[in-house]
Amino acid sequence: MNKQLIKAAYSPEDFRNSGHELIDLIADHLDTAMKGTSSKVINYAQPTEEYEFWNNYLQVGEASELNKAIINRSIHLHHPGYMGHQISPVAPVTALTSLLNGILNNGMGIYEMGMAPTAMERVVIEQLCKVVGYSHNSGGFLTSGGTLANLTALLSARKRIGLNDVWENGTAHKMAIMVSEEAHYCIDRAARIMGFGTDGIVKIPVTENFEINTALMEDAFKKTTEKGYQIIAIVGSAPSTATGIYDNLDAIGDFALAKGIWFHIDAAHGGGAIFSGKYRSLLKGMNKADSMVIDGHKMMMMPSITTALLFKKGKDSYNTFRQKADYLLQESEDEDWYNLAKRTFECTKYMMSLHWYTLLKIYGKSIFDEFVTTLYDLGQKFGLILESDPSFEVAVKPMSNIICFRFINKDIDLFSLNKINATIRQQLLEEGEFYIVQSKIKEIIYLRVTIMNPFTNEEHFKELLDNIKRKAIPLINA
Repeated sequence: MNKQLIKAAYSPEDFRNSGHELIDLIADHLDTAMKGTSSKVINYAQPTEEYEFWNNYLQVGEASELNKAIINRSIHLHHPGYMGHQISPVAPVTALTSLLNGILNNGMGIYEMGMAPTAMERVVIEQLCKVVGYSHNSGGFLTSGGTLANLTALLSARKRIGLNDVWENGTAHKMAIMVSEEAHYCIDRAARIMGFGTDGIVKIPVTENFEINTALMEDAFKKTTEKGYQIIAIVGSAPSTATGIYDNLDAIGDFALAKGIWFHIDAAHGGGAIFSGKYRSLLKGMNKADSMVIDGHKMMMMPSITTALLFKKGKDSYNTFRQKADYLLQESEDEDWYNLAKRTFECTKYMMSLHWYTLLKIYGKSIFDEFVTTLYDLGQKFGLILESDPSFEVAVKPMSNIICFRFINKDIDLFSLNKINATIRQQLLEEGEFYIVQSKIKEIIYLRVTIMNPFTNEEHFKELLDNIKRKAIPLINA
């Protein structure tokens, strides 16, 4: 066997040539997308249709055209018409750090498999903890997404506050967490994974502004403990995913301290506001939290998927997982911060610290201030435009870059309005000039916009609303 395929697959020269071609292709894509000169944000196809295309392409498609096909059939987050899910249009430099990660492929479970990115990760975590307002005793790590980070934080809460050593002995003891009814579904999922069951997830109703009703926390705590549950933690949303509203973290922190329970903040989306001089106050009280989650791939311009999990007391990040694996992990007298598999679910972890460190090194913390402040300012502007138009209603005055609104007509009942708004959203998806999503809040269907693109402006908002009103006319008359 002469191994010609292996030689071709690993050819540095072929890589150099194809790499230059791909970078040029991506740069051209960014240019047209950011200027909005490309016609569509998404070329939507039904799932079966999309499957058939790629199944056929594998057989007869041109390999030289593969990257073009992928770009053309993918959603374009850098287009100003993209106002959909909470995924960042990445800073182009992080595409290069992704490339570097892809070729170096250091696993990072143990120090010797990822020396540089492990040390860089510690530097990043120290920088984040400092901005949050934690002391030098704080710590944390990067992990694969907010869902995993939130689960890990709650496992840490159980480890510190639980009545027994669950890791070693298991438990039949009834434990619970408190959380807003508007919190992200991953908190509910984490509690169920931990075996808390439905009654172990104490959902506190929200106010008319969709933030956790702090006046109801005491009564909920009392009723839950009277049922024999030990409440180990309370979770604050910063903000909630559905509405973009921040909970009163200051009040929740005081409540947690008074009750002797863990205070965790799910700031996966809005944690980047710690860098915003204008909007940092939304996170007032964050320094009281025992743990806090911030996604790099949401409001911090990074590729999916990377999340910082911060601990007020760094030692809490070491106590969650105690497991012996002699072939990997050796016992040590110090904290052993450099062997990350001891503190995370991941054994193999990609070099996500490259994104954070590179952005900090090249642009400094000011890039995050500018990015978050721009997007939150746009959220305020869009809210004002909606309030001035009688054809629309906002679910709640926006606090961030997430805005829930709907087309309204005083002569149409709720059921029909729900159907009209859902139909409009589907038509927008299939048309592809704008990408937005929808959300159901208290039985009302709202159109939901998350402004993730700093190149979106007021004109794009007006074009979107005009488009919606045009689509509503035949639906009203149907």
